[in-house]
Amino acid sequence: MVNIFTKDEPLTINDIYGTFTGYPFKFKAKLNVGNPELQQMLDIGFRTARSCAMETYFDCPYYEQLQYIGDGRIQALVSYFNTGDDRLARNALNQMDHSRLAEGITLSRHPSFSPQIISTFSLWYISMLHDYWMYRNDEAFVKEKLDGTRQVLAFFARYQQADGSLKNPPYWRFVDWVGTKGWDFGQPPKDANGNSAMLDMQLLWTYQQAAEMEAKMGMPVYAQQYRAAAAKLKATIQRKYWDAAKGFYADAGDKLTYSQHTNALAILSGAAGANTAPLAKKIAADSNLVKCTIYFKYYLHQALVKGGLGNDYLSWLDVWRDNIKMGLTTWAEISDLEHNRSDCHAWGASPNIEFFRTVLGIDSDAPGFSRIRIEPHLGKMTSASGEIPHPNGVVAVNYAKTGSRWAISINLPMGTDGVLVWLGKSYPLKGGKNSLSI
Repeated sequence: MVNIFTKDEPLTINDIYGTFTGYPFKFKAKLNVGNPELQQMLDIGFRTARSCAMETYFDCPYYEQLQYIGDGRIQALVSYFNTGDDRLARNALNQMDHSRLAEGITLSRHPSFSPQIISTFSLWYISMLHDYWMYRNDEAFVKEKLDGTRQVLAFFARYQQADGSLKNPPYWRFVDWVGTKGWDFGQPPKDANGNSAMLDMQLLWTYQQAAEMEAKMGMPVYAQQYRAAAAKLKATIQRKYWDAAKGFYADAGDKLTYSQHTNALAILSGAAGANTAPLAKKIAADSNLVKCTIYFKYYLHQALVKGGLGNDYLSWLDVWRDNIKMGLTTWAEISDLEHNRSDCHAWGASPNIEFFRTVLGIDSDAPGFSRIRIEPHLGKMTSASGEIPHPNGVVAVNYAKTGSRWAISINLPMGTDGVLVWLGKSYPLKGGKNSLSI
């Protein structure tokens, strides 16, 4: 911004320019859906992600300029799906691994002059490592990080009660910038016993992810230990937080408050089990639940997709539409339109993931992206196409409807197989071009 006050003096500007500085990401994905709004959102999202990346990822380019795990997990996935460049993601995982304290827990942000601990972000660190394992072909890198994940989970185990539920784990338990009563500075409600459904569900999900990695490339004894801990915790969650009368999971054992956050994590952690689809419909329909802000909508949307509602994805983007109406060219930190501390926060760029993963349906189906799953959610669209970079090349899809039939073309990297899931039916795919008429 340039402010010039000349009063009565004339002014002639001969030249004005700016220099952009940032990490050299190159946008390699393609999206063609005949919808200018989605292209605008994609452009804004990538601009936001680029503005929050230099020698590290960071939360915002103006205020803190710090690399946080919660933000970094989403930033890394944007990098994978939009650019195929995983160097900053690897750097972030290295930095966070190096930040671990003697207690075993990581710092919430690193590098940083002022140490800060957000205990929930240490769990997201393990999830971020699991993402890297699934989307990048670099098992050796992940394997060397497993000792650190064991230390993080050992830290949390010290605060689990006999039934597996966490009781008052220390440090900042930030989940989302919710302004609703009962949420203390971003922390979800807890009951008089110090229990929080949200924290228990996040721990349950993390145990499952850690068990998967240990079983494939770590120590089987840890995989068994984590699976046993997860089974106990899952039973406790159902007993302690499920409210059959309301049809929701409560935020705490006292069942005083209910949020989208807790119920989304119930689905993503598997706690909801066979109730996943009905719960997803109730979350989408109920206006009384405490709402997620732009950041945590990443998890909410994943849960709704898992519950079978992916065809509605484009109707869930009102927060982003509101940002555009405000004239923003990057995504703001918080959904609240009155909050204007940071107008550029990359944790809000999750549509840059989901336009490809949910709408076009391109996802990893095995560690290292060694198998590809294609399950599109096109909603009312009758044509769509696009592609993303893949460790072995490019994944490209094209869907076109004529009458009642769909012509589907899917190109996978040579030597990489996959599966198309269409209306619940699976069709095998081989490396190279696959053409189907359904």
